[in-house]
Amino acid sequence: MSIRSFEQHTPRIHPAAYVDESALVIGDVEIGQDSSIWPMSVVRGDIQSIRIGDRTSIQDGTIIHVTHDSRFCPGGQPTQIGNDVTVGHKVILHACTVEDYCLIGMGTIVMDKAIVRSRVTIGAGSVVPPGKVLESGFLYVGSPVKQVRPLNDRELEFLEYSAQNYRWLKERHRAMSGNRP
Repeated sequence: MSIRSFEQHTPRIHPAAYVDESALVIGDVEIGQDSSIWPMSVVRGDIQSIRIGDRTSIQDGTIIHVTHDSRFCPGGQPTQIGNDVTVGHKVILHACTVEDYCLIGMGTIVMDKAIVRSRVTIGAGSVVPPGKVLESGFLYVGSPVKQVRPLNDRELEFLEYSAQNYRWLKERHRAMSGNRP
């Protein structure tokens, strides 16, 4: 795995987290307990912070970045990802907030200052425009995303199942690789 400091910031990775050896984590990044960063993902906290909660899975090829401090974005904009979140393959999360128990579908792009409230599913290939707030408990799809319908009980249950499933899978990978941050 490639863990790099940037200036005065060194990533802080919980000992029970898994970071694949082909993933790259840079700078002001925190990764919580039982979370996983899968192959070819980039988590780059060089010009602002990135916080990833507990039991959150960042799937293969995902890019997580931030926005710098400027007159266009005073103070910059961090990226915050809550607990029990499943981020699908090849997602881009840029200077946004994703709350707990969400599923971000493969190939989705979530733009600057967007907020994905807890217990949301975003369909694959969707685009969440800058500043958009997605209300809790709904399925969103499209480019730009549109609220489609409330999540049913089975879908809400799946959000918790998905997070647990990746927690178990990362343990299998840790056992095989001896991966310890």
